[in-house]
Amino acid sequence: MSKKALVTGITGQDGSYLAELLLEKGYEVHGIIRRASTFNTSRLDHIYSDPHFAKNKLFLHYGDLSDGSNLARLLGSIQPDEVYNLAAQSHVRVSFDAPEYTADITGTGTVRLLEAIREIGIKPRFYQASSSEMYGLVQEVPQKETTPFYPRSPYGCAKVYSYWVTVNYRESYGMHASNGILFNHESPRRGETFVTRKITRAAAHIKLGLQEKLFLGNLEAKRDWGYAKEYVEAMWLMLQQPEGDDYVVATNETHTIRECLDVAFARLDLDWKKYVEIDPRYYRPAEVDLLIGDYSKAKQKLGWEPRTTFQGLIELMTDADLRYLEKKM
Repeated sequence: MSKKALVTGITGQDGSYLAELLLEKGYEVHGIIRRASTFNTSRLDHIYSDPHFAKNKLFLHYGDLSDGSNLARLLGSIQPDEVYNLAAQSHVRVSFDAPEYTADITGTGTVRLLEAIREIGIKPRFYQASSSEMYGLVQEVPQKETTPFYPRSPYGCAKVYSYWVTVNYRESYGMHASNGILFNHESPRRGETFVTRKITRAAAHIKLGLQEKLFLGNLEAKRDWGYAKEYVEAMWLMLQQPEGDDYVVATNETHTIRECLDVAFARLDLDWKKYVEIDPRYYRPAEVDLLIGDYSKAKQKLGWEPRTTFQGLIELMTDADLRYLEKKM
């Protein structure tokens, strides 16, 4: 009998890649999606038409991390073997504008889910999507599982709460619960407001004469960028271990936003300096200057390591954006 997985945030970048991975492994996959007035399943739609995937094993349910009773009802009816909590208000800059909403969904939403699992009495393995933004004003370089947190945004603060409440439920109730502290991870499915996708999409638009300028904030911010499709493999591996634990998932390399511009625009034979302008609106009230993760524990215990280089990732995203626009023209 195939395993069942429940994925919150299944319509996002990570959720869609995780759904593909689980379907390939023979899982029955259940995803929670928010009811909206427009369709929001574009990252999943191809699964139903691709013969590679068992489309009759993907089920979507309406729900929300703000509604604990509905979460309990879904968990009770699905009885999943594994639960992956990927849902969040996940945009760092937006969290400064909507701090209360971010705390409710990104923070309290996690405890609603954990408490629903506990109250129903089921014993699924639980994955919490933690974030490198928890390190914020970094206390150690590179950052690892033992590095103290110092969040610099409402999003980072909410993720720290979710991290510790996951540890607390593991230690208090014996849950198989794990935190994946994922550093920045990108792909052609990355949301268009995130800086890497904003850059690759703009480069493609400019190349085709569809855009004249790209407005950005701090070009010197340094991030550890990896490929989302590879990072969901680490999520799955965590839940296959004998016990729950916490793992950094990263590349142990850091690159600036300026370097991202270099790669994306060079891929299309463009000079980004002719098109990019700095807009102070995109600066954060408190900046995170340097993130770089040490993934040695994940390599040792999970056998996981990144395979796609930074340059390869940005070129892959740029190529995908160009292909998409050319098809539409």
